[in-house]
Amino acid sequence: MSKPALLSLHEALRKSFHSLENNQRLWRSVLTECSPLMESLGNLSEQSRALSNVQISNTPLRDFPDLQERLTFKLLQATDTVLLKLNEKMSSLQSVRDSVSNQVSAVLQLYEQNSDSLDLLTVTERSATAPSVSDMLGWLQDAERHYRQQFLRRKTLLQTLRAEDLSVLEDAPKRWKSMESSSAEDGITDTLCKVSFFVESQ
Repeated sequence: MSKPALLSLHEALRKSFHSLENNQRLWRSVLTECSPLMESLGNLSEQSRALSNVQISNTPLRDFPDLQERLTFKLLQATDTVLLKLNEKMSSLQSVRDSVSNQVSAVLQLYEQNSDSLDLLTVTERSATAPSVSDMLGWLQDAERHYRQQFLRRKTLLQTLRAEDLSVLEDAPKRWKSMESSSAEDGITDTLCKVSFFVESQ
């Protein structure tokens, strides 16, 4: 066993978990900001649906020329604005995904580079202050997979949304909420608790 290789790997693992903690915080914050935007999309689609079911020319508002067209245009504009904001939030989620992916790739690459000098006992051994290297590598890979899949699912949903496609817009808030994976997020939180002493130790 190479002690320098193990120390180097431990240091890379500490950095990865510290980064994961920051990224989890950012991910949750961005998703919290997305919730009211998705609700706005649902509300705007309901307003658009209601407007399309009304013939303004048959109401007292008929004296206002082009009112129906102008209201429709305003709702489309408002919907496009919300969609733009959601796409900006997706850029933040993509940054989290990329950061986690890059950290995990770097630590796995370091492990592979030093695998010849790290025997099985060394990578599977747990102590009172640290989980095993193999456990920690597995947890990081689980977190990377979670954020990659979550980002892809949410991005795919947003790509289907069009201001003029009311049925898809009306369903969007429910579909967005159904993507929440509290068990996976709780798993990452549990992992961060398991490694907290290890991360803080030097």
